[in-house]
Amino acid sequence: MAALDDMLAGRAYDAADPSLTAMRRHAQGLLRRYNATIEGDDASALGELLGTWNGAAIRPPFHVDYGRHIHFGPGCFVNFGGVFLDVAPIRIGARVQIGPQVQILTADHPRDPARRATGEESGRPVTIGDDVWIGGGAIILPGVTVGGGAIIGAGAVVTRDVAPGVTVAGNPARPLRPCP
Repeated sequence: MAALDDMLAGRAYDAADPSLTAMRRHAQGLLRRYNATIEGDDASALGELLGTWNGAAIRPPFHVDYGRHIHFGPGCFVNFGGVFLDVAPIRIGARVQIGPQVQILTADHPRDPARRATGEESGRPVTIGDDVWIGGGAIILPGVTVGGGAIIGAGAVVTRDVAPGVTVAGNPARPLRPCP
């Protein structure tokens, strides 16, 4: 599985590799099963899908590439419509609250159009510390680390690391100044 090794190491890889396609299809089957549930139904598909579930409350619909590269700490909540593209690890700390329609993206593409046209992709991990609150519609881009206790404002596009305890908002996300 050279393509998987390259993908997880952040090196360029071919997303159309048959082994990766099979892994995505498996994840899609589990998601089909989970996304057909309603609150309170059996969530066992999440235990099969995710690298570390820890009982995270995830409201369907939920969308991932592979699932197995996503790791939740205890006490997490993901509201409706989460999109977590996990071509690299996504590590989410304890008690993280994630609003509706949040996207956590590890997948990246070459800036050179000729390389992009070949289907080449790469990825960089995303790490979110404990007790983070991510507002609805926020997007966290590849390679970002969000420190513990931080707040990501609704609709923010997080392109850079966020220090612990800091509130960011906007596109691109910037720290908010405290009120006088």
